[in-house]
Amino acid sequence: MFLTKQEKTELRSTIFRHLDGIATAPTAYALLEKGVLDYLLDKGEVSLSEVADAFKANEGYLNVALRILSAQGWLEADVDNGKNEVRYRTNANSAVAFGLCALYRDVVDLIRFSGRFHKRKFERAPFMVLEKIFRKYRENYGIEFSGDANVRRIQEQVLKHIEGIIIGPTIVALGMGGMFHKYFMEASFKPEEFHEDAESFDRILDFFSFLGWFEKKSTTYRFTDKGLFFARRASAYGVTVSYIPTFRNLDELIFGNPNVLWDVPRGAPEMHVDREMNVWGSGGAHTTYFKKIDEIIIDLFNKPLDLQPKGIVDMGCGNGAFLQHIFEVIDQRTLRGEMLDEHPLFLVGADFNEAALRVTRANLTKADIWAKVIFGDIGRPDLLAKDLREDYGIELHDLLNVRTFLDHNRMWEEPDMQSQHGTSDSTGAYAYRGRRLSNTDVENSLLMHFNRWAPYVRKFGLLVIELHTLPPARTAANLGRTAATAYDATHGFSDQYILEVDIFQRIAAEAGLFPDAHHFHRFPDSDLATVSINLLKSREV
Repeated sequence: MFLTKQEKTELRSTIFRHLDGIATAPTAYALLEKGVLDYLLDKGEVSLSEVADAFKANEGYLNVALRILSAQGWLEADVDNGKNEVRYRTNANSAVAFGLCALYRDVVDLIRFSGRFHKRKFERAPFMVLEKIFRKYRENYGIEFSGDANVRRIQEQVLKHIEGIIIGPTIVALGMGGMFHKYFMEASFKPEEFHEDAESFDRILDFFSFLGWFEKKSTTYRFTDKGLFFARRASAYGVTVSYIPTFRNLDELIFGNPNVLWDVPRGAPEMHVDREMNVWGSGGAHTTYFKKIDEIIIDLFNKPLDLQPKGIVDMGCGNGAFLQHIFEVIDQRTLRGEMLDEHPLFLVGADFNEAALRVTRANLTKADIWAKVIFGDIGRPDLLAKDLREDYGIELHDLLNVRTFLDHNRMWEEPDMQSQHGTSDSTGAYAYRGRRLSNTDVENSLLMHFNRWAPYVRKFGLLVIELHTLPPARTAANLGRTAATAYDATHGFSDQYILEVDIFQRIAAEAGLFPDAHHFHRFPDSDLATVSINLLKSREV
């Protein structure tokens, strides 16, 4: 029996609530352990700086943490960007929610404990801990559901958070390990067909059967329609789960050494994120956005030749997949593609990471795509332009500049200019190495960034997919409809700067880069948009 439209909507809501839990549980528990939640209940209303002083906390990361609780509806946040002050106050949900946060202990301990083991294997020791959590969850962690509708809603919210930490890392490990191959999805199978520790894996599958994902008959399992829904969307968990290395260090980040994840030798693997998992999750999640990008690329490369870019540069090329995809769209679906022999595309993959450059070179060579793969820093377009001119005789402004989810991940620099708009309108929480950044400075920094790029993208534009935040009150009013809480947590604790859609566009316009209305898209197409696609260029062109 196929799922109805309503059932699919409800299951999508479950995914969003799971992602909420992966971010909220370790955050709330870190605050609970230090006594911050009791302090808030006692004070009722307090400034961020007062809380930071009372607990000797790193104010930037503390602000991110408290904003996450606000996005879940457990606090109210008042951001006064004019005074550069943030205040938090408790509400009708606070006491109930904070009283339940001790239930997060098991899953937070699991996150911390699992860091000692292989990140791609189901090993016996963390599994034994997980099995104990399975048993408690089956009994609703001993919660006696209240007859008060609001109290029960919060109880169910917390249980869904716990379920998210049980489900998220497990489904990602299964997805990356091949569990959702057609072989397993289209027929019954036995646990030993997938995992050598059949006994342990059987218990994991048994728990998923409890959730309604599998039908169990004797010693075999078969996906249900509900299970297939989640299996096909396993990558939706990938990006948030990839930041579990950050979440298991929240106590230190907020109350201790804010550089704990950044003090690594040059060239050493990142400590704050599982990059392989992040790329895997991103690849699955970005399919929808790429369809819209295709439409824009086709439109641009169907124009008369003298109005077309000479090529494309992908800043932050990663593994080269986006650049390869764009080339194939042009080659197969545009007029330019029919004349590449006479008018070849100049393709450039640029990245700050040497490992990424090596992977990009290998992947593009394997795909038989000619491209230059070079070092590039998103904060220094002038150096990229110089290298292209001197080494290859090509001007950066003659190329279409593209990038995906990168501008918010630039290295922080203090702004040397001020927006004409003056005081920020953003509700975001931003930090650099634990230090709180004013929202006005974050906006000014983005303006400085766009001003650096403007001379090079005015002609053919900057085609950018970007991530955004939402006001926490809006997120709280739409739980189960947005992943904004998870985005704010993963990016806030790792020094990334996601602004609201309208603010992002306003700052770009102030730098002389205006969104092409015909090629503007947001996801979802409502005031809950957390992703946008913009073709930014000068109005004079």
